[in-house]
Parts: sequence; C-alpha cells; structure tokens
Amino acid sequence: MNSRPIAQVAREIAVNEGTLGNWVAAYRRDHADEEPALDIHERARLREAERLVRELKMENEFLKKVIMPARAGTLAG
Repeated sequence: MNSRPIAQVAREIAVNEGTLGNWVAAYRRDHADEEPALDIHERARLREAERLVRELKMENEFLKKVIMPARAGTLAG
C-alpha cells in the first residue's frame, strides 16, 4: 500500500482531494479484513514454520503411541 498523502495524489491525477479521500476510505472499509500479500522473507518464514509444525505433530503422534501403551500396561498392572 502506498503511503503518499491523498492531497498529493489528488493533485497528480487531477481529482478533488475530498473525492479521492472518500474513495480511499470506501476501499479501506471494503477491504479491511484482507491481509496484505507476504513478501519473500515472510513466505520463507511461513514455509519454515509450517515445516516445523508438521515435524512437531509427527513427533507428538509418535510419543503418544509410545507412551499410551506403557500407561495402559501400568494401569492394568
């Protein structure tokens, strides 16, 4: 998203500043729930986080399988 002042852009495109301000406000209101696209570094961090989550889920499932039978044997004991 561009951070230039509305007044400057309005002059450049020959539109009334108030009109452009209304358009910008309407756009922001209509797109308030949308997230900006990720840059290359954010994408890399997201991929790494997703890989780590997959790995931890696999480890967690493995530990559940190892621990649960041991607990069941102890309780029946």
